[in-house]
Amino acid sequence: MSSMFPKTTRATLRRPAFINARIPTPIGHRTTAPMSRCQPVDAGLTSSATFLVLSVLPNDRSFRGVRQVVSSVPDIAKNISIRDVNANLTCVVGIGSQIWDRLTKLPRPAELHPFPEVRGAKQTAVSTPGDILFHIRSERRDLCFELERQLMEKLRDDVRLEDHTEGFRYFDARDLLGFVDGTANPVGTAAISDAAIIPQSHDASDASATGGSYVVIQKYLHDIEAWEALTTEQQEAIIGRSKLDNVELEDADDGHQQAHKTLATIEDPSGSEHDILRDNMPFGSPSSGEFGTYFIAYSRRLWVVEKMMERMFVGHPPGLHDRILDFSTPVTGSTFFVPSLDVLTAIGDDD
Repeated sequence: MSSMFPKTTRATLRRPAFINARIPTPIGHRTTAPMSRCQPVDAGLTSSATFLVLSVLPNDRSFRGVRQVVSSVPDIAKNISIRDVNANLTCVVGIGSQIWDRLTKLPRPAELHPFPEVRGAKQTAVSTPGDILFHIRSERRDLCFELERQLMEKLRDDVRLEDHTEGFRYFDARDLLGFVDGTANPVGTAAISDAAIIPQSHDASDASATGGSYVVIQKYLHDIEAWEALTTEQQEAIIGRSKLDNVELEDADDGHQQAHKTLATIEDPSGSEHDILRDNMPFGSPSSGEFGTYFIAYSRRLWVVEKMMERMFVGHPPGLHDRILDFSTPVTGSTFFVPSLDVLTAIGDDD
């Protein structure tokens, strides 16, 4: 599922199709005030990542335990990160729609709802369970491991594991399909904030969403044998970029089969284009024949990601789905809301 949602070219660190690079930001540091109380969604590309999706057991004791743990994640990460401050250890916490009200006791963010299944002619974007997301990143695998260990030691009796995936950076930032991403991510603090972080609202009922972000995750498995049976030119036509040097190819005419990069470009009715912030990573096990990409997208506008899914799976025009789905199958799909640091750390106050 290479070049997942690519769009523009940038002369900086290149990432694979599912990975859109940013300059790593040390934990606890932000460059401007508007980002100062956000969780580290913009931490950037690291060598290693862990994606943990959990469901909370339906009893009061488990909810109390989860509140205490998620509210202390920034402190837990900080205590581990001091062992190597240059390893850029971070952890983002997302909370699912099904437990938001009971866990936080706060107004629900305006767009928060379960991941909607999108059924297309070739593939279905499945919707799978998940109440809590931990997105752990670091340059060191052992620090990711240690943070996961401490979290699960505290949560073990209160949650059920839905999915655990370990991602890694692959060679010169290529995905497992062999393509380099031209970096569709927004560049710079202001652009990242505009794409991923919900600004302060004049509506008091939505105050708890300020500084937060929606996050959508999907785990894709690739049919490597079928993909490698294609010629390089056929692969490039599907992705919309050249494989060797990552040059963007011209779009097809309207009404014809569109490349992945085109289907992943979203505009509103006024013609304004909307970015999202991705931090996808390859994962897999050659000995078991598993090759995949973990797609994760942060956005202040959930509808943008959902529109991308519709264009990819249903097609634009309908019937002409994203041909990358002929070789990539989604096996998970969940939506969460990432509250601000202020909201996250206050969740455990009532207990």
